[in-house]
Amino acid sequence: MTTPRTVPGWLQSLAIYLEPRVLTLLALGFSSGLPLLLVFGTLSFWLREAEVSLTDIGYMSWVALAYGFKWLWSPLVDRLSLPLLSRLMGRRRSWMLLSQSLVMLALCGMALSDPQRDLGHLALFALLVAFASATQDIVIDAFRIESAPERLQAAMAAAYMTGYRLAMIMAGAGALALAAWLGSNVEYDLEGWRQTYFIMAALMGVGVLTTLLCHEPDIDLARQSEDQVARKQMLLERGWSHGMAGTGAWCIEAIWRPFADFFERYGKTALLILALIACYRISDVVMGVMTNSFYVDLQFSKTEVATITKVYGVIMTLVGASLGGVLVMRFGTLRILMLGAVLTATTNLLFSLLGQVGHSTWLLTVIISLDNLCAGIATAAFVTYLSSLTNVAFSATQYALFSSIMLLLPKFLAGFSGTIVEQIGYSHFFIGTALLGIPAMCLIPLVARRVKIAAPGCTQDKRSRKSEG
Repeated sequence: MTTPRTVPGWLQSLAIYLEPRVLTLLALGFSSGLPLLLVFGTLSFWLREAEVSLTDIGYMSWVALAYGFKWLWSPLVDRLSLPLLSRLMGRRRSWMLLSQSLVMLALCGMALSDPQRDLGHLALFALLVAFASATQDIVIDAFRIESAPERLQAAMAAAYMTGYRLAMIMAGAGALALAAWLGSNVEYDLEGWRQTYFIMAALMGVGVLTTLLCHEPDIDLARQSEDQVARKQMLLERGWSHGMAGTGAWCIEAIWRPFADFFERYGKTALLILALIACYRISDVVMGVMTNSFYVDLQFSKTEVATITKVYGVIMTLVGASLGGVLVMRFGTLRILMLGAVLTATTNLLFSLLGQVGHSTWLLTVIISLDNLCAGIATAAFVTYLSSLTNVAFSATQYALFSSIMLLLPKFLAGFSGTIVEQIGYSHFFIGTALLGIPAMCLIPLVARRVKIAAPGCTQDKRSRKSEG
């Protein structure tokens, strides 16, 4: 009796992915996800082939700490207009174009580097890639939150993560396949890696084209201006000079208010929420630094890793991200957040099993398939949860704060992963990373009891939005 009503409900949930704004986030997600592995997992494969030590590879991963500190310059991205570009394209799109251009140039710099002769030169360009990529993430997250009403946010988050994961597969499996084809499949070939990184730089054109074609979010900035003018007037009345009052008012409204707003809304529970954010991705991020080195040491070729990841990884990523978006819409954010935390930690144990078994392509296929499926579900839920915490009046700064906290501790701990593997081995290391997921599982029920989450993807302040179109 209920089937005729249930099936259309699921079909209606899936149809939301055809919305133009959702499809835009698919392309922007690809642009956002492409640089990450190129300074993280794929770079570690390149370095290991170049006979760089595991300890140095682990420390090299610290360039990705730029993602953890992006809250420091997020107020500039949130409130500062770029000369000329902002007048031509709008504030969000101009920052997107600038950051995407910097990523492309820095990837070309990495392509021209030789890790065997000058590792520091490569590290410098990798750091620039991470900085520009983190800046792009700040503005794309703000663009996503401001571009659509609440009913589209879960789907937009899922589409963003689908594009993000597809880009990671392109920068992971795709880059390995290209390096094998353009260079050598089993031996180190610098030229193959150089050409691969040039191609990755060219693929950033997907983001550039999308930025040029999409529409600037329709957000009423008058309230921000009014608050800043009122703050300046108050400082003038206290005896500040015009220059100091203007600077002080901007700093208070752009830097202090976004952080104060979050604590005003959640009180003491804000610390609990921040703890959950800090712990949620520790398990997979710490593990991620060593996976490609793990494949190299198990004698998997570039083609084997790339083929398995490309075929099964792509399919399961699409399924996982789409399923995660639908599950969040139907069952709520925190339930799927818990499901994602359990699944992510569990799949780490499978990598430990592979370490015991050794070179096995069928087992690697199963593990990569399950890992991508679970990661898609977990990330769709987590992005939706972070969006629900964000006040649209301070979207770029607040989301940058949340996503920075999400990565800061995991990226820092990941820097020691090479040293740990050299001491205890891969299998025990992967078991340890699975155990790192336990704190997040404990914090989710505590947050659920203290905070009543609104509809999935909900943002807080509607006063600064002109329309929901």
